[in-house]
Amino acid sequence: MQAELIPKSTLLDAAQMARVIRRMAGEVVERDGTNDLVLVGIRTRGVPLAKRMAEAIEQLEGVQVPLGILDITLYRDDLSTIAPQPVVKETKLPGDIEGRLVVLCDDVLYTGRTVRAAIDALLDYGRPRAVRLAVLIDRGHRELPVQADTVGRVVPTSRREVVEVRFPETDEVEDEDVRLMTRKEAS
Repeated sequence: MQAELIPKSTLLDAAQMARVIRRMAGEVVERDGTNDLVLVGIRTRGVPLAKRMAEAIEQLEGVQVPLGILDITLYRDDLSTIAPQPVVKETKLPGDIEGRLVVLCDDVLYTGRTVRAAIDALLDYGRPRAVRLAVLIDRGHRELPVQADTVGRVVPTSRREVVEVRFPETDEVEDEDVRLMTRKEAS
């Protein structure tokens, strides 16, 4: 049984998220340029983040950056605990990633295990020149030596707290936001 989550605070509203994502896109371009750049969103909420970053790069630079979607279900180290029959969704990469600069995009960086799985999955499709990581929220508590190259916001959290990123296309909400939630104490 999952513990009930109670909203604690709003970390980013829709306008703040848009500003942060524009800044992240600018940082990626400033560091790496747009030549051979590919943005790949990690399912589920890394996908709308990658899409928004690609849109921001197009507005900033006038360049359409190829966009991909990566499903990491079969690469997770907790596969046996998430569901008896995990649902594998489609991975769609925009052509060959061999020799390209791939920026993996995800909503929240926590233990680092999702990123490890994403790198394993990505390397099954080729050998990029480099892989970078862009995350909207870095909440700490690493279990693996993983560090994001581009971070929207660092939010120190306790392990009892949950960072909830919501996008209209994934969460049936009108406006996107990021909320800090806390687990309700068992009575």
